Amino acid sequence: MIRQDFLWEGGPCFFFDTDLFSPSTDSFALGYFAAPKNGSCVCDLGCGTGLLGTLLMARNQSLTMHNVELQERALFLAGKTFSENGWRAEFSCGDLRDTAVLPAAGGIDYVVSNPPYFKSGSGASAPDTVRQTAREESSCTVDDVCAAAARVLRWGGSFAIVYRPERLVDLLTSLRSHGMEPKRLRFVQAKDVPALVLVESRRGGKPGLTIEPPLIIGSKEWDKVYFR
Repeated sequence: MIRQDFLWEGGPCFFFDTDLFSPSTDSFALGYFAAPKNGSCVCDLGCGTGLLGTLLMARNQSLTMHNVELQERALFLAGKTFSENGWRAEFSCGDLRDTAVLPAAGGIDYVVSNPPYFKSGSGASAPDTVRQTAREESSCTVDDVCAAAARVLRWGGSFAIVYRPERLVDLLTSLRSHGMEPKRLRFVQAKDVPALVLVESRRGGKPGLTIEPPLIIGSKEWDKVYFR
C-alpha cells in the first residue's frame, strides 16, 4: 500500500510502499550523519523510494541529487516524492554494477548508500524478491557498492554509508581497496552494544580516522535525527 508521510508538520513529504521499503532508522541516521557541502552533486546508490535523498534535501536544498535504484516501483515513488516537494533530480533505474546506469565517472561530489547488510544464505531469507534485494547481497555486495561509489566520485569526494557493526571489517577493507580512505566513524546504539555503524570515507584521502561519540537512540541529539 502506498502511503504519504511528512518529515515534520508542514515540511517535506515522502512516499513509500509498505510492500517495498518502509521508512527505516538506518536512513534517518545516515541522513543526519552525511555532510555534503553546499551546492554538492550527491548520488544515492540504491535509493529505494528516495527517503535518504529527501532527508538530505530537507537539510540543504542547494544539493543536486542523482538517484540510482534497481526496483522500478521504488524509483517511481522516489520521483513522486521529489516532484511533490518541488525538487529537481536525476533518476536512473538499473543495476549499480552496470556503469551505464551510473552518473559520469568522477562527476559526483558526495555519495550516500544504505546497502543490503546480510550475505546471501547467511540466515532466513525475506519472503519476497523485493525484500531480499533490500536486505541481502543477492543483487549486489558491499564491495559492488564501494566500487560504484569510487567510480562516480571526483578525486577528494566523500562517501557516507550505514552498515552493520559485525561487518565493519568487510566495509573498511572494501573502502580502502577502492581507493577511499575512511575518515569519520560513528556508532548508533540504544544501550551498550552498537546497532549500526556510520562511516564517511574520502576518495584519495590520507590515512587518519576520527571516531566520533556514539549517536544514542532516544537522546536529545536523536531528536534532531527526526527533525524534532
